[in-house]
Amino acid sequence: MFRGIHFVPPDTKIDFVGMRTISWLVSAFLTVVPLILVATIGLNMGIDFQGGTLIEVKTKESPANLADIRGKVSGLGLGEVQIQEFGAPDAVLIRIASQPTEQEQQASIAKVKGALGETVEYRRVEIVGPTISGELIAGGTIAVVVALIGILIYVWFRFEWQFAVAAIASLIHDVTGTIGLYSLFQLEFNVSSIAALLTIIGYSLNDKVVIFDRIRENLRKYKRMPLVELLDLSINETLARAVLTHVTTFLAMLPFLFFGGETIFGFALAMCWGIVIGAYSSIFVASPLQLILGVRREAWSAAPASAKGRGPAAARA
Repeated sequence: MFRGIHFVPPDTKIDFVGMRTISWLVSAFLTVVPLILVATIGLNMGIDFQGGTLIEVKTKESPANLADIRGKVSGLGLGEVQIQEFGAPDAVLIRIASQPTEQEQQASIAKVKGALGETVEYRRVEIVGPTISGELIAGGTIAVVVALIGILIYVWFRFEWQFAVAAIASLIHDVTGTIGLYSLFQLEFNVSSIAALLTIIGYSLNDKVVIFDRIRENLRKYKRMPLVELLDLSINETLARAVLTHVTTFLAMLPFLFFGGETIFGFALAMCWGIVIGAYSSIFVASPLQLILGVRREAWSAAPASAKGRGPAAARA
């Protein structure tokens, strides 16, 4: 009888927790270095957060003569101007610094169109004022912080505080690592980047909760097993599901990364990286942290009569 393909053998026994010293050094690197990159190199803030005007044009010649366009636009007295190729040799993205008033923003667009004339085709024009960009930065920061606080409360309520702290520590590791990716490659950091961060947080948390749930089950089942062995057993038992989930999701993101165009390249790259770093933090960071935080075995091995207030799952333990 056909039983399907096992991508991970059922009797896999990898000593993940035994590699915790190396994995924690790697995690420290992925947490500290991104902060240094942001402090030194900074983030390439998009029009959403920086404010200003974005004009996408298509030139009649291919490849576009960036030097000629830069010469025409830079002499208009509009402040900082950035001009770059955008996805195709004949596609050009023009960024103009934020102007003091909306009327001046509109006037700056008219000046650019007047300078370029009929030599280009205008695909889109976006204007974001400094007030709106400031609100977007604040809103994006609040969204990430609220998500992390909500996760802390949820995991604490469902498991124990040790699991909640481990989840938040590993998720912060995922967030800083992803932000470091944006800083290192100077990818445009905009509203879609915040969406990518929130998606990575949710996806990574789901993986961690699955492993935590197996740890909880094994704490009830194996009351005398050393904690190191129990954590390894729990990770190995959920490894097949984690591998299949992450690989299929990663493969689903690859077409967006290679064929989605410049507009969503940053989002797709962040998602691919987030899938990898989320899997790493679930296995090598969140679970081994239980050894440091001192997860209480007796919290899950208590008699049913003393499990009052822990919900139906604890009452069945």
